[in-house]
Amino acid sequence: MVLRRILQIISFMALAATLLPSSLFLAGKTDLDTVKTAMLVSTIVWFAVTPLWMQRKPEEATSTS
Repeated sequence: MVLRRILQIISFMALAATLLPSSLFLAGKTDLDTVKTAMLVSTIVWFAVTPLWMQRKPEEATSTS
């Protein structure tokens, strides 16, 4: 359970990190290349970490038949 909570925190931080660079760019605090790099890295982290904690246990899966 502790590992799942850590993965959730990392996932939510990565998701927030995809929004922060665009806000900084809009405010004129950073340049476009930095925004692109930061968003790419945070997107990769989010896609790598999120499936690890969102996996369902076999008994939780619902059948459609």
